[in-house]
Amino acid sequence: MPPVPDVVAAAAADPAPGSPASGDTAAAPAAEPGAARGPETPAVELDRALSELGDAALRFARMPPRDKASLLRSLLPGLLAAARPQVEASCAAMGLDPCSAASGEAWLAGPYPTLSHVRLLAEALEDIAARGRPRLARGAVRERADGRVEVEVFPARRGDAALHGPVRARALMLPGATRAGVREEQARFYQQRDPEGGVALVLGEDDVASVPLRDALHKLFVEGRVVALAVSPRSALLGAILERALAPLVSRGLLRFVYGSADASAYLAGHPAVAEVHVTGSAAAHDALVWGPPGASQALRRASGERLLHKPITSTLGGVSPVLVMPWLYGGDELWFQARVLASQVVSNAAPGSHAAQVLVLPRGFVQRPLLLRLLHRALSAVPPRRTGHPDAEARYAALTAGRAPLERELLDGSPDAPLPRGVVRIGEPGPGELPWTLVAGLSGSDADEPLFSTEPRCGLLSIVEVGSSDPVEFLAAATRFCNDRLRGTLGASIVAHPISVEDPAVGAALERALLELRYGVIAVNQAPAAAHAAVVPLWGAHPSATLADIQSGLGFVHNTAMLGQVEKTILRAPLTTFPRPPSFCDHRRSHVVGERLASCAADPGWGNIARVVSAALQG
Repeated sequence: MPPVPDVVAAAAADPAPGSPASGDTAAAPAAEPGAARGPETPAVELDRALSELGDAALRFARMPPRDKASLLRSLLPGLLAAARPQVEASCAAMGLDPCSAASGEAWLAGPYPTLSHVRLLAEALEDIAARGRPRLARGAVRERADGRVEVEVFPARRGDAALHGPVRARALMLPGATRAGVREEQARFYQQRDPEGGVALVLGEDDVASVPLRDALHKLFVEGRVVALAVSPRSALLGAILERALAPLVSRGLLRFVYGSADASAYLAGHPAVAEVHVTGSAAAHDALVWGPPGASQALRRASGERLLHKPITSTLGGVSPVLVMPWLYGGDELWFQARVLASQVVSNAAPGSHAAQVLVLPRGFVQRPLLLRLLHRALSAVPPRRTGHPDAEARYAALTAGRAPLERELLDGSPDAPLPRGVVRIGEPGPGELPWTLVAGLSGSDADEPLFSTEPRCGLLSIVEVGSSDPVEFLAAATRFCNDRLRGTLGASIVAHPISVEDPAVGAALERALLELRYGVIAVNQAPAAAHAAVVPLWGAHPSATLADIQSGLGFVHNTAMLGQVEKTILRAPLTTFPRPPSFCDHRRSHVVGERLASCAADPGWGNIARVVSAALQG
């Protein structure tokens, strides 16, 4: 299938919501679930899909929770059978061998979290049927010393510690939330006597079909809506695989897959049958839908609040995600572990739809800066360059690196007392359609016009900036201001913190202050924010400070199998190093085996399957 224009470019025609979709509008027979699709579903078929969903909306909204749980469990065999074809399709798009360790990334990003999500939603609905709300561990809801309320959401089930190690996740509630209020807000949809339901449109601009699919599952089983899932034409093959796997939902008229670019998206969003819209992908695509195509007219509408789309709208979008490294004298093994955490995020940025680290924020005068950068260079050098996953990646890469001088030893061997040299380090020998892993150094944290602070590279490019000083309290304050004031986006951030350093009361208080003040919806300590995806239970979404006029990384949280309300952010914590090495590491030798076994374990989390996962992980 030839590539189609990016949704933002296609939106330049300024289609008004409710106008007919472009393309063939002649009558066409309804397609079988999973049948081969063209690049865009005809408008008549869009209308038919929405009509069928509307017919099922009330029935589904009032379906008993236990019946919904049974429906979810019926999805597991089909999703498990579709796991390998899904991985093979993803690997083909990235130019990876589906039998190589590198294919583990596709297992960990697609089948495994999707299967886990389905099973955990089923368990939550069974809890609602039995006791009115999803189960929380004893003492999970607690009041902090500062009066804020938080909920421990992970680990939540047997085997979590064996599969994920000592990762912990808590949901920090909004200011003013109470312990009693948290319980009252939990599973709000299922507290209604006679819910009406409705049709939700999930616009999956994201190229990874499993990402909007999981958002669709949230709309279905947490919020009680039936869903039209609009899949990017670039993901048509993955969409067809998943559509067949989800036949129990499709055959009941609860989920419809449709394919199209911006014209079809605008038509669907403005359709009277659609009650609400959820967008995944880019902020530009969201803004084109809400305010019109980029330009003077969009700016005027945004300033006046004159929306083109007058419906409830939520979103999980991209952004420029930072990694903050607190100053400390780390052990060599500790720094090597964290260098690989960082390198693995850079590598995953070559995949479509990734929201991994893009800016490394270091303290000025950090004595281990040269060592950290050499270890990062070493980790990236061991991974062959990959085919770019996003159609704009090469153009963005060219624009973001233009005019920057080449670097090599100046960056890796420079004195930590001297400022970072300005320039670009390119790592690896890319082939056709590939880009080198790239470090862009010497950026000024005060430069409000630096494009790397506002643009997602959509490729394996990491920029490096120094702020503050080697005093950890000063660094955290300066880094927090830099991230909040300079970086575009509010989705995910991470902080590398040595456990001994935070035993100092002043440093520990500074870290807690940074975790509170950083405007991100998911913050991970000593771990990538994507760990929330792997754990499934932690909520995923942007910080609630965004508005429709300044959307940043979106509005609302998804996943949320605990069905919590009043959430401000998710905070994950992990040790500085763990054993065995995580399967998400780019140098894990059996990541694909671990990923496949995790998928089986997600469908059936018996101790035998858990043992098989642990056995493969230990050989990594």
